[in-house]
Amino acid sequence: MTDLSLIAQLSAAVIIYAVWIFRPKMKTPFRCADAGDLKEEFEAYGLPGWSLYVIGALKLSIATALVVGVWVPALIAPAAGALAALMLGAVLMHLKMRGDSLVKAAPASLMLLLCLFVLMQSQG
Repeated sequence: MTDLSLIAQLSAAVIIYAVWIFRPKMKTPFRCADAGDLKEEFEAYGLPGWSLYVIGALKLSIATALVVGVWVPALIAPAAGALAALMLGAVLMHLKMRGDSLVKAAPASLMLLLCLFVLMQSQG
């Protein structure tokens, strides 16, 4: 594992923690439509209410696996792959929102690329 891969791995985890723990109720320029927080964003996508909690729990668990992967490298590939899959879903949800600019999909797109980089690096 390279230093760059480790930085990417931990950055992905920190970003997920920031979004889901510290900023879930903050309005950002990247939320779809005019959503003021994560709950409103999930509603704007037309997702059921429970999906916010399931996806949040999954993302936080995966972020934790990426951190633990520093000591247990076997966790890195499955965690990076799972987070990449969730981020692909996030990108697609952003793209389905008619009238939203592509800029709103940028953070999810960058996270997807970050996760794919970590996944490729973890494969040796």
